[in-house]
Amino acid sequence: MGEANLVKTICGYCGTGCGLVLEVQDNRIVKIRGDKEAPVNKGQTCVKGAFAYEYVHAKNRLTTPLIRKAGKLVETTWDEAYKFIAEHLSTIRDTWGPNAVSMFACARTTNESNYITQKFMRTVIGSNNIDGCNRT
Repeated sequence: MGEANLVKTICGYCGTGCGLVLEVQDNRIVKIRGDKEAPVNKGQTCVKGAFAYEYVHAKNRLTTPLIRKAGKLVETTWDEAYKFIAEHLSTIRDTWGPNAVSMFACARTTNESNYITQKFMRTVIGSNNIDGCNRT
C-alpha cells in the first residue's frame, strides 16, 4: 500500500459547507475527518460527512442512466434518458397543468445552476413550484 495523502475539501451533503480532510491511499478515500482550520465546523462533522464516503468506490454505484421498460430498469444512453424525461414532464404538464410539476434545487451547487433551474421551472414548465434543501 502506498502512503496516505491528505486532501482538504468541502463537504457536499448540505449547505453548511464544512471543511473536511480526506485520507486518500492508492486513489481511494480511506478516512475522513473534520478540518480543524475550517471556520464553519472547526473540525467537527456530522455522521454523513464523516462516514458516508464508501459509496464513491461502491461496485454497485450507478454509472449509466436507467429507464423502466416492461417493469424492469434497463440501462440506456444519456440521449434516450433526456428524451424520456422531457416527454414525461411535458405529458404531466399538459395533462395536469404546470403546478403538477415541482423541482427541488440544491444549496451546494453554483448560483448559475440554481438560476437556470428556477428559469427552467418558470419559463419551460410554467410553475413557481421550486424549493431547495437550504430550507429543510
